[in-house]
Amino acid sequence: MSITAAQVKELRERTGAGMMECKKALVETGGDMEAAIDHLRKTGLAKADKKASRVAAEGAVVYAGNDNNAVLVEINCETDFVASDENFRNFANQVVDKALEVESIEALREAELGSGETVEATRQHLVAKLGENIQVRRMVRMAVGDNVVGNYIHGGRIGVLVALSGGSEELARDLAMHIAALNPAYIDADAVPGETLEKEKEILRAQAEDSGKPPEIIEKMIGGRLNKRLAEITLTGQPFVKDGDVTVGKLLSQQEAKVVAFERIEVGEGIEKEETDFAAEVMQQARGG
Repeated sequence: MSITAAQVKELRERTGAGMMECKKALVETGGDMEAAIDHLRKTGLAKADKKASRVAAEGAVVYAGNDNNAVLVEINCETDFVASDENFRNFANQVVDKALEVESIEALREAELGSGETVEATRQHLVAKLGENIQVRRMVRMAVGDNVVGNYIHGGRIGVLVALSGGSEELARDLAMHIAALNPAYIDADAVPGETLEKEKEILRAQAEDSGKPPEIIEKMIGGRLNKRLAEITLTGQPFVKDGDVTVGKLLSQQEAKVVAFERIEVGEGIEKEETDFAAEVMQQARGG
């Protein structure tokens, strides 16, 4: 039977698949619209499985919050082109809203969206539609309770949540911005694990012993350098990003506030990206390889 342009158009509108894929599906199902939709879904899942091993280190960090919780979700894709695609952004916004209702990334993937499909099923269909590996990689969730919770998203790639005891919403947002920029590892010196402190001391002692100074001087050198290092890696020890003359610790003291917790996630961190040598690639093609 012949497939009309109207049938192809309807199938494309209902599934979001490409025109040629829609026509092929209709031909293979004898023009049965519902069977063609099922066919596209099945082939879409197969494509999603094939793309799952490809590196997805681009994407977005998105935020949602209410009176009870605040969440950040990282959703990855392969290119910044897809990261800015309207379909990808809509999916990300639906997922982060759903994240307010669940406790873990595993529960989020199995949660149902407004369409009635799970996040995972919707992700697989989006892979088939956009042609890239897409992953709902991780989420962080922070209970509000009696705390003041601030958030900051930088360029869609870095997301921060900060919970304060005392202080104000403005202070919480300023500190979220500071954390996005300077990426402290810990809240304060008391939060630094003992093994991390010992490792830092070992490194500093090895450096100081090369100076040839007496042991008592070396110990003073280690103490001074350790304090400097702790100031670099702790939030309260860092100079405030909006006023370098005051540390975050002093700023908190001035406003009678305390940082209870913070979370920072950045798109693609920890993912090993493939390095492409474009010059070598061109040479290989030129040689017929």
